[in-house]
Amino acid sequence: MKVTISVIKADIVSIGGHICPSQRLMETVHRYLTEHKAQLLIDSYLSYTGDDIAIVLTHERGANDAQIHKLCWDAFMAGTEVAKSQGLYGAGQDLLKDSFSGNVRGMGPAVAELEFDERPNEPFVFFAADKTDPGAYNFPLYLAFADPMNTPGLMLSPAMSAGFKFVIMDVSHTAGDRVIELNAPEDIYSIAALLRDPERYVVESIWSRSTGEQAAAVSTSRLHNIAGKYTGKDDPVLLVRVQKDFPATGEVLAPYATGPHVAGAMRGSHQMPLMPVPLNSGISYFDGPPVVSCAAFAMHNGKLTEPVDAFAHPFWDTVRDAVSQKAIEMRRQGFFGAAMLPMSELEYTGIVDKLKVLDERFIVRESK
Repeated sequence: MKVTISVIKADIVSIGGHICPSQRLMETVHRYLTEHKAQLLIDSYLSYTGDDIAIVLTHERGANDAQIHKLCWDAFMAGTEVAKSQGLYGAGQDLLKDSFSGNVRGMGPAVAELEFDERPNEPFVFFAADKTDPGAYNFPLYLAFADPMNTPGLMLSPAMSAGFKFVIMDVSHTAGDRVIELNAPEDIYSIAALLRDPERYVVESIWSRSTGEQAAAVSTSRLHNIAGKYTGKDDPVLLVRVQKDFPATGEVLAPYATGPHVAGAMRGSHQMPLMPVPLNSGISYFDGPPVVSCAAFAMHNGKLTEPVDAFAHPFWDTVRDAVSQKAIEMRRQGFFGAAMLPMSELEYTGIVDKLKVLDERFIVRESK
């Protein structure tokens, strides 16, 4: 059975600043989906991470289907109206266009989709991140799909030993989707050279070289490229198929124990460690730290089991403690050096305008 998993996520409102959506908002979006899904969907799941709402849908309509995307857009619009009535902060923040135009790509919401022939056992994991950019997944995906130090399956599994194809996007190119395809292990140094710059080069998808099947899909939109100004971080989503010809669930989860530093947190302008958090967790310290949640599913004929909260295990409490200390230490550095993003990535227009004014005041001294 060919099934499509679609994840569409948006920041449409929050209580008390950038913390979490209201219960009434979540209920409104859930009710809209229930009332309007008709024959479109096989199953769905709704959750939030930080102040972002994510809708996971299973269906047989393929990727980029207009009706699937419109269903989510309209659900977000219904939630936005409730947000306005409650006086919540940032109502409709990620909805950057006035009306739906056939596809939510390029309209603000983050989108990741996988279309495949379902296996007899079809486990997959769904990640949602808040207060960071799509490049936040570069590090864990590189380790999970290209590094045998993290993923012994690359040595032990005959199918995985053939390696994986990385499709990497240059997200700074706004005239169209500028991508490159590189194979691991042959191109591993080239993959590393690109992924080390997560603000520009982002993993879009990963494919098994032994079967040709897609293993992972990442949302790659940059909101400031769409809106032309800072509107918030991109808060990406990620789908990964696991087990058998793909990395095991544990191999996909393991890199998050590092708590890698990523762009984000307060005003989207800092470097902070990425914290793995339980499902439906809000945001706190310094509008952060950047967080990522993970729901693990099994699927049969497109029907989802209940989600398992992959980061709720006691092991991750220790990781969260370590990430908290890393975050506090980085904040002690204030705005100096690596603690804040480079000038080219600062998205708040206030400092950009200030730098333009200061640039005109520079002079070149005459040499003596």
